Amino acid sequence: MNLTVLSLLGLGVILPGVSFPAAAQTPAQKVGVINIQEAIVQTKDGQKARNDLGAKFGPTQKDLQDKQSKLAAMQDQYRKGTNTLSDEAKLKLQRDIDAATTTLKRDTEDANTEVQESERKVMDELGGKMMAVINKYAADNGYVLIIDVSNPQTPVLFASNTIDITRDVIAMYDKNSGSIAPAPAAPKPTAPKPPATSAPKK
Repeated sequence: MNLTVLSLLGLGVILPGVSFPAAAQTPAQKVGVINIQEAIVQTKDGQKARNDLGAKFGPTQKDLQDKQSKLAAMQDQYRKGTNTLSDEAKLKLQRDIDAATTTLKRDTEDANTEVQESERKVMDELGGKMMAVINKYAADNGYVLIIDVSNPQTPVLFASNTIDITRDVIAMYDKNSGSIAPAPAAPKPTAPKPPATSAPKK
């Protein structure tokens, strides 16, 4: 059983697209690419968050590893005692193994859920700040388009290293981390109201 509980900021990040004011079409337009996942994790805030999550969930991970070791020991005891244990002893040991397996699976699922929820909150907060930095960096440096290449769904087959702004954005984030306000969320589209209908005449 694989008990990798802590991905610690290794989750995929889906952030709102970067929007910029309309610009006149000129040959000098600049396009950049960024690995947002790497950018967030490599900032000082991202590294601190990863360490904080590790400290918070470290005891949980150790507890699960201890339970896994005890389960493995019981399974080994059962295999070695196949021909020496009594039927009653084997039945009891098998029940203990089944109970330990169920408990370990449930505790692992609960821990994963809690870790993922904590990670989501961290990534939402840092992601909002990162978007604010990207918007400012783009405006300051004349970019009309910045593409996130950390998402495997992004249709980018090739991008020159000369247009990769990841390192620059990390540096800008760390330099201004104390004064960054998250970028405002994009407004959610509202569903059109159904046309008013008049009551049928009696």
